[in-house]
Amino acid sequence: MAVKFAGTMNAINRGLDSTKPAKGADIVEDWEAALADIDTPGAKGILRDLTSLRKQLEKGEPDADRIHALLHRLGTATTKIAEKADKSQDKLKALGEALTEAGEDTPDEDEDVEAAANPKRARKKG
Repeated sequence: MAVKFAGTMNAINRGLDSTKPAKGADIVEDWEAALADIDTPGAKGILRDLTSLRKQLEKGEPDADRIHALLHRLGTATTKIAEKADKSQDKLKALGEALTEAGEDTPDEDEDVEAAANPKRARKKG
């Protein structure tokens, strides 16, 4: 699981816009496999959204608005499920927060200041 966290956070920190869709789809597919047998409340919703995200990334012309909405929803759900996790609670929470941030279409001023303080994390504005 540590490899999945590291690979996902690296992609987020480098900037999701610079991650090739095929690589993103591979990362999502790894998470789908990891969550397939988990019976924690909320996991099935995350799995459905991951499948939708992978399908978007596999398209020739992914829908950026749909991807942003999915990332935001995945981030929120991941943060909530982190509270119920026995292991990796801090990693799940950090991942959830990063996904939520990456999925926001219109960041507010506080988040812009935070992003400026962490130049590795690229933000899509728009």
